[in-house]
Amino acid sequence: QVQLVESGGGLVEAGGSLELSCTASGRVFVSSAMGWFRQCPGKEREFVASMTWKAPASNAGDTDYADSVKGRFTISRDNAKKAVYLQMNTLKPEDTAVYYCAVGRTFRASRNLNDYEYWGQGTQVTVSS
Repeated sequence: QVQLVESGGGLVEAGGSLELSCTASGRVFVSSAMGWFRQCPGKEREFVASMTWKAPASNAGDTDYADSVKGRFTISRDNAKKAVYLQMNTLKPEDTAVYYCAVGRTFRASRNLNDYEYWGQGTQVTVSS
């Protein structure tokens, strides 16, 4: 059974920073794209950031960000640790949501949630005014 464990969520003031972590275990392809999505109650899950897979020995990859977080959020990965991270800076109240990490079906990253096979349980991020 594939398991994605997320951590790093919490309550922060506007303008603050937070780093989310997601570690995978089980039979999951390391050579897969990774992504972050977020969702508010009653709303559709929306794309935040993604990163393609390049090579086992390299943590580099093509990245993509939603316009709302571009310049503030940074996605990174550690293939050896089967982990993906999301560094969030200059947080805004509108960033408040449950954040989910996801493992793609292929090496190619996407903004479409249907292109991701496994999902984390989600971690709450709350940004106060």
